[in-house]
Amino acid sequence: MNEEMRARAEIDLGALRANVRALRARAPRSELMAVVKSDAYGHGALPCAHAARQAGASWLATATPQEALALRAAGDTGRLLCWLWTPGGPWRQAIEADVDVSAGALWALREAADAARACGRTARVHLKADTGLGRGGCQPHDWDALTAAARAAEAEGVLKVTGVWSHFACADEPGHPSIAAQLESFRAALAAAERAGLRPEVRHMANSPATLTLPEAHFDLVRPGVSVYGISPSPEVGQPGDFGLRPAMTLSARLANVKRVPGGHGVSYGHHYVTAGETTLALVPVGYADGIPRHASGTGPVLVGGKWRTVAGRVAMDQFVVDLGGDTAEAGDEAVLFGPGDAGEPTAQDWAQAAGTIAYEIVTRIGARVPRVYVNADGG
Repeated sequence: MNEEMRARAEIDLGALRANVRALRARAPRSELMAVVKSDAYGHGALPCAHAARQAGASWLATATPQEALALRAAGDTGRLLCWLWTPGGPWRQAIEADVDVSAGALWALREAADAARACGRTARVHLKADTGLGRGGCQPHDWDALTAAARAAEAEGVLKVTGVWSHFACADEPGHPSIAAQLESFRAALAAAERAGLRPEVRHMANSPATLTLPEAHFDLVRPGVSVYGISPSPEVGQPGDFGLRPAMTLSARLANVKRVPGGHGVSYGHHYVTAGETTLALVPVGYADGIPRHASGTGPVLVGGKWRTVAGRVAMDQFVVDLGGDTAEAGDEAVLFGPGDAGEPTAQDWAQAAGTIAYEIVTRIGARVPRVYVNADGG
């Protein structure tokens, strides 16, 4: 570890490339769209996008248009989908940057078409069907109107429907009855789009869990997100190693202080932890301002000196304490919060369990104060 760094998130781009290849192998007849939204789930959008392209991702995807435009500004020129739009968004800039946009309602289709007319370009649009998730997308009772309007805009030459897509609600719970129901609804939406005269390039519905476990949902393109970064969507789906995946992020920090304290000594705010006897306390200089979940107070695992320790007391804004018991350490020694787990360290899933959340949130919330350090950047 660089001794100047209080903490760091090491990102193994070699692992990310291997993950993309493993995911492609799960869906060999489909294209792969690597989702790099939310700064690539906290891993760094630009390096991760480049690595995913190297490993054969023919598409990238972001949530917000600002994320997509940042990729274009950085030089990415491949196929790129952006799906989270609000009225008045930068439709024209996205269309001029050759970004595929999503429309799940008539207002969005109209804004995309108007922007295309204004800039003299043809908008590439993915129509989103709400097959049961209940977030974005068009409900079945409005789908015929949306597809008819899209076909009329195609006839005018202002847009091309390049995709029809949807999103699962419970694919991370294998066997959940909503999975089959959503697939049936999506097939009905595809049939209706075809009847309207639409011929999309790609039909896509498979997120990470569906890519890993539902070959019937692969269609023309799979759209993995968290699994690109080597994290299983849920314990029910399986462990990363079950699919040849390896977590790409290792979060570590350097101990800021080590000291002996007597028994009965309170630790951190509120004294929710009191030492049982004379012991050694070590200060880990990261806290909830760095993305360490306060909900993991008293439960979060850390590897120090080759042993698992547990957060002692509350996680504070910038720091937390671990009790080393009878062991010793020195300021500057490494504390590993999570990583792939093969060196005995906790994983993001261990932290998710400790905090009562999901591993997606653990990696995505690591803040900008923690520098990203990239390893294995070279390679195809």
